[in-house]
Amino acid sequence: MGFVYRWIAAFVLLAATYNPTEWNFVRWSAANVSTQLPLTVLFGLLLSIGYIIYLRATFRSIGAFGILLLLAVVGTFAWVLWDQGFINFENPTLNTWAGIAVLAAVLAIGLGWSLVRRRLSGQADVDDVDA
Repeated sequence: MGFVYRWIAAFVLLAATYNPTEWNFVRWSAANVSTQLPLTVLFGLLLSIGYIIYLRATFRSIGAFGILLLLAVVGTFAWVLWDQGFINFENPTLNTWAGIAVLAAVLAIGLGWSLVRRRLSGQADVDDVDA
């Protein structure tokens, strides 16, 4: 269940930043930066904190190669689904939401990978050792 919570948090973070609707930080800040500059900066900093937490944990646990490998697996899976006729890429709105969901999955895997590695190998990371 922990993965689901991490995925939901990553999905909310990514969707709050940008999504195909008008309800996202990118569009709101572009429209309101001149009248709501302090609020725009505050929301931008809060989103940045979320990205720093997720990206730092993801890079530390699976690294750049792991991220590329995960994206390659997901991309190849989408290719197989498209080749078999299960999905199409003609709807840009659906494609954007699917991209957000995939990126959220990569971030959620990265955030929880140390837990999986510890269970599989029985070895704790240096950062996990209690004093």
